[in-house]
Amino acid sequence: LLGNRMPSTIITPGTAKAASRHFKSSTTRREVLSLYREILRTCRAFHWCDEKGIPWNKRLKDEARKEFETAREERDPLIIARMLVVGRDCVTQIQQKFNAADQAAWERIRRDSFPRS
Repeated sequence: LLGNRMPSTIITPGTAKAASRHFKSSTTRREVLSLYREILRTCRAFHWCDEKGIPWNKRLKDEARKEFETAREERDPLIIARMLVVGRDCVTQIQQKFNAADQAAWERIRRDSFPRS
């Protein structure tokens, strides 16, 4: 049934030690850096300021840095994997919502620029 494919690995709390071999530190580090860079790229889109006059992109970058620094000492591979999945999901959702709002704004601009007779 599976052919040449390996079955997916299911990691349970009792197999955390075995899971640590599955999540090699270099792979995890690469995934974490990839997520962090994606967050920084996404932050660039938020160019307006908050009520205090601080640009949102700066606030979001600072908050991301703080979150990553807090999680830096985590060694449990299951928790690290969960943080990566949740972080990637959050970034994807923010990007989708931002893109939808951006498209809606451009549609309003097009609609208002060319009034119908």
